[in-house]
Amino acid sequence: MDAEQTTRKIYIIGAGPGDPDLITVKGLRLLQEADVVLYTDSLVNEDLIAKAKPGAEILKSAGMDLKEMVEIMVDRVRQGKMVARVHTGDPAVFGAIMEQIALLKKAGIGYEVIPGVSSVFAAAAAIGAELTIPELTQTLILTRAEGRTPVPELEKLKDLAAHHCTLALFLSATLVKKVVNDLLEAGWSENTPVAVVQRATWPDQLIIRTTISQLDQEMRANGIRSHAMILAGWALDPDIHSNEEYRSKLYDKEFTHRFRRGVKPS
Repeated sequence: MDAEQTTRKIYIIGAGPGDPDLITVKGLRLLQEADVVLYTDSLVNEDLIAKAKPGAEILKSAGMDLKEMVEIMVDRVRQGKMVARVHTGDPAVFGAIMEQIALLKKAGIGYEVIPGVSSVFAAAAAIGAELTIPELTQTLILTRAEGRTPVPELEKLKDLAAHHCTLALFLSATLVKKVVNDLLEAGWSENTPVAVVQRATWPDQLIIRTTISQLDQEMRANGIRSHAMILAGWALDPDIHSNEEYRSKLYDKEFTHRFRRGVKPS
C-alpha cells in the first residue's frame, strides 16, 4: 500500500438530530468543502444537505446496501475527490459506521469521524431536562430494547434497568410493551416518569410526558412508531425543579474546589 493511498480518507460527519443549525462548525465546513456528499436521506434534513457547495455530487444512501455505499466512496476518493458521508445524530451511537470503516480499511482508505449532536441530548434539551441529578441518579444508560436484532446476553434491558438510573432507549418505539414489562420486572414503579420525543428538533417534533404504566397507551394514541427517543427515570419528573433535595454542589457557596474557596456558614 503506497503512502498516497493511506492518506486518502472519508469524512464521516454527524449531522445532528434534525435541525440543520445543530451540525458542528467543523462538520458544516467539511460538508461545504466536499466534492461528494453521501447522506442518509431518510433521516438527515434536506435543508442541511442544500448547504453543500454548488456542483457537489449529492448521493442518497437509503436505497443502497453496504457494499454499494462503500464502493462509491472508495471510487470517488480514488478519483481524488473529497467525500463526506453524512449520518444522522452522532455516528458513534447506533450509527452503523463500524462495518463501513471495516471495508474502507480493506480498501486502504482512511477516515475521520466528526461528532454530532445525538438525538438523546436533543430530546433532553427539548424537554429542558438534566439526565443526571445529584442524590437521585448519576448514570445514564444508552441502549435499545431487544427486537429482531438481538442484544448481548449481559445487556438485556431488564438487567440494565436493575440499576434504576436514567435510561435512553433508541430504536424501541415499536417495542413499548416489552419495554414496560422489562422495567416493571426490574422493580420500577408504575408511576416512574417517562418522556418520549419524536423527531427531536424537527418542525413536527412531538413530546409526550407520561409514566411507565401509561406509556404504551400514550404512544399508540399519538401514533408514535418510529424516530422516537424514550427517556425513562426519575430525572424526567416534570416537577423535579421544585424538590430542593436534589441540588448540585458545584455552585454551592459552601463547596470548595480549585477555582473557588467555600464560605462556611456563620
